[in-house]
Amino acid sequence: MKRILITGANSYIGEAFKNWAKNRYSDEFTIHTIDMIDGSWKKKSFSGYDGIFHVAGIAHADVGRVSEEQKALYYKVNRDLAIETAKKAKDEGIKQFVLMSSMIVYGESARLGKRKVITGETKPCPANFYGDSKWQADQEVRRLETDNFRVAVLRPPMIYGKGSKGNYPILAKMAKKLPIFPDIQNERSMLHIENLCEFLCLLMQSGDGGVYFPQNREYVQTSKLVKEVAKVHGHTLWVTKLVNPAIWILGRIPGRISDLVNKAFGNFVYDTRMSDSFKGAYRVNDFKRSIEKTEV
Repeated sequence: MKRILITGANSYIGEAFKNWAKNRYSDEFTIHTIDMIDGSWKKKSFSGYDGIFHVAGIAHADVGRVSEEQKALYYKVNRDLAIETAKKAKDEGIKQFVLMSSMIVYGESARLGKRKVITGETKPCPANFYGDSKWQADQEVRRLETDNFRVAVLRPPMIYGKGSKGNYPILAKMAKKLPIFPDIQNERSMLHIENLCEFLCLLMQSGDGGVYFPQNREYVQTSKLVKEVAKVHGHTLWVTKLVNPAIWILGRIPGRISDLVNKAFGNFVYDTRMSDSFKGAYRVNDFKRSIEKTEV
């Protein structure tokens, strides 16, 4: 029985992992959570836990509308808090520290019509302060690793599932209301929350360190995603190339509009060979099943 402490209360990923482990691995994990908002966590002893799962952080915001004070807060939470927590874990004899980083450390997606494939040789190159705050934490925490303190860093792509936030619910809402949708050929790496939770359980069972890139087995095309969501809800959605020229025009207008178009229809994937940890056994749901479980 391994004792795991989640540092960061009420997070989407932390709560999902805790529930998944409770339902699937109740005889292997005992999991507790601690709030990191105030400084009271510093007085709590980490001793007695086998692993720390650090999920506390500030999620991606509209990077074009953030003050300098808000930017500083991103570094304070995403970088400084992660490093301080890892140091405390190491000092108190924790064997494994798991940090949630992000694919965002490699920058933004390629623009419409361009392909971007991250390989094992690709160097991180954050495009903004959010990505940089994650990248700095990613590097500094890994520098703390020793034979007795294993550090595992996850750089997942977009995570989605029931109750998730971010781009997925926006696309799902469109899928349930729009009569037509552009048929743009693109590829995105994505990760269903249950696939992530299973990955975490396998990782914590192993006690290993390293950098990991979990993703679904299949790349996702945006138009196929919205069509699958519409199908689950019994909504008729016509996916057509007839409106593609309008999307291409919008994608070339400088500013927020083109940013939104490229976020929805751009290309951004991991080489599949990077994601075969645990022989791919963490992929408990294929793409179609993941959409069903998210939407039903």
